Amino acid sequence: MKSEKIYIVGDVHGCLDMLKRLIDKIGWRPGRDRLIFVGDYIDRGEDPKGVVDFILALSRLSRVDCLIGNHEAMFLDFLADRERELFLANGGWTTLASYEDGKAADEDALVPEDHMAFYGSLKSYIELEEYYVVHAGFRPHVALERQTAEDMVWIRDAFIDSDYDFGKKVIFGHTPFPEPLIMDNKIGLDTGAVFDNRLTCLELPECRFHYVEA
Repeated sequence: MKSEKIYIVGDVHGCLDMLKRLIDKIGWRPGRDRLIFVGDYIDRGEDPKGVVDFILALSRLSRVDCLIGNHEAMFLDFLADRERELFLANGGWTTLASYEDGKAADEDALVPEDHMAFYGSLKSYIELEEYYVVHAGFRPHVALERQTAEDMVWIRDAFIDSDYDFGKKVIFGHTPFPEPLIMDNKIGLDTGAVFDNRLTCLELPECRFHYVEA
């Protein structure tokens, strides 16, 4: 039997077709391989609700770990009547339209219960044997247990520009690059799928990249 592989998928942002093509391409084996998403499933792209539906369907087949991104954090704030303009200004209109279009006639709530449970279950970070996986990054020179939720979904330059050793290499999304960012202490997987570039997946332990084009 082949050993377990871990597949880590970058920021999807509502690009359902690209996500489906990527999952088909990587050869993920439900029940045998681990699948991790770094967050930002919604906003900007054409089908945010469809992306969450698809991830929920995958999670019924096998173990799927999902992190919270800043766009999910903004959506939860919006639904709690906080920072509504921030959400809308960052592509939230496409998420609202996607949920409105997908709502059944007899449904009262905009967001289905299983989706609310999904958003409520999202993790801040995941620790693997040789890596940490987080949406945006960590604050340098701050112990892991003291990292803030805001930094883990929002931090950019202070993390990306740092050569700080966090004890393990950090795999992250959030900040888009034309190609995966590879540094001694970090790997960035957001390759701008929603900006007509690529959706990228990292395969471990081989440290091999898979991607599909927009």
